[in-house]
Amino acid sequence: MLPNQKFYLSEFIGKKAYAHNKKIGFLSEIAVVEKERVPEATHLLIKRPFGYPTLLVPWKKLVEIVNNKIILDIDKLEDYEKTPDDSQILIKDHVLDKKVLDLEGNEVEVVYDIKLEIRNGKMYVSDVDCSKYGLLRRIGLKWLANLIKSLAESVKEEAISWSYIQPLEQLSSFKGAVKLKVLKEKLTEIHPVDLADILEELDHEQRLAVFNQLDTEQASDTLEEVEPRVQRDLISSIDIKRAAEIINDMTPAQAADVLAILPASDADNIMLLMDKDAVIKIQILLDKHDEKVLNFATSHYLSFAPSTKVDEVLSQYRTIAKDKDVIMYIYVLDENTKLLGVVDIHELLQAETNEILENIMVANVISLGEDATLSEAASMFNRYSFRAIPIVNEAEELLGVIPFRDIMNLKHHFI
Repeated sequence: MLPNQKFYLSEFIGKKAYAHNKKIGFLSEIAVVEKERVPEATHLLIKRPFGYPTLLVPWKKLVEIVNNKIILDIDKLEDYEKTPDDSQILIKDHVLDKKVLDLEGNEVEVVYDIKLEIRNGKMYVSDVDCSKYGLLRRIGLKWLANLIKSLAESVKEEAISWSYIQPLEQLSSFKGAVKLKVLKEKLTEIHPVDLADILEELDHEQRLAVFNQLDTEQASDTLEEVEPRVQRDLISSIDIKRAAEIINDMTPAQAADVLAILPASDADNIMLLMDKDAVIKIQILLDKHDEKVLNFATSHYLSFAPSTKVDEVLSQYRTIAKDKDVIMYIYVLDENTKLLGVVDIHELLQAETNEILENIMVANVISLGEDATLSEAASMFNRYSFRAIPIVNEAEELLGVIPFRDIMNLKHHFI
């Protein structure tokens, strides 16, 4: 039996094929049939030289995969001179380089590679790879793909599980597209985080059609994951009783986060239909959301003049950072404490030691106003993924800095 293993189609197609010890051609295609959740390989297509007919070899005849070749247990080659029937799907021809479409036919991805998995002697299609790294691997630059991945700490994987793909059309009716399986009977199988990503890509009518098919629990979990813009869009478009039911299924902290992005009158109307005990807790949280973020800011941050050299900052860093709450950013201030720019500690470490801060700082600083609320700060952290955000007045003078951890702790532990 073949050992359990995982690999990509680009690594499998093209392997030399041997019947026992005799080379007979190379692997050109894999025929699969869709069984239950994922396609299963049934045959291998072996392309032969000198114009000989292609062989259709049953998967069970594959004995071994060794480096750049596959070993088949077949004798009379003419017995396998057949073509796939209409019930089979050729994954290289049908899926590779095809567009991935959403439920309304809008293009969202392109399939660059296909992930395969051998389990208990059978081979299945597990994912389609839509990443640029899949494309590099596919064209023979696997080493470059691996190098880029090793250098990019936050590289985004773009594989789509086959469980999210609609059944493919058979050979006789195939029209050349791979479609997402965003259907009522399958939505409950999709993780709320993944479903939230899908909803954010759809237009209003498509999004509402999908969301309305969810049961209360999954709708609640999914609503927590989508961005505020989409939350407002969904809540304002559904029946108020349905909205109250969905939000009532959340924890008080989660419910407060959602209600805080709505107009006050809408939030009040929804809460009138919710559990009274839960509303009391939510209201406490909402009151906190309206508190000024400046009340929670710290003055323990690192700041220097724009003319300060990098080596001066580094020589003092260990000493001055000991009692500071924010140490990953250097804030560049003028003599009137006006915020001129910010330098990430990573940029500082990579800069030339004789460079001045003014030349390496980011001048267009994202900041909060002095009247900003905790809710606004939390939204900004969610949007930009900063570790801290400065707070300034109308004159751009730095009044304080709010660390990410402080906002997140407040957000989830008000009660």
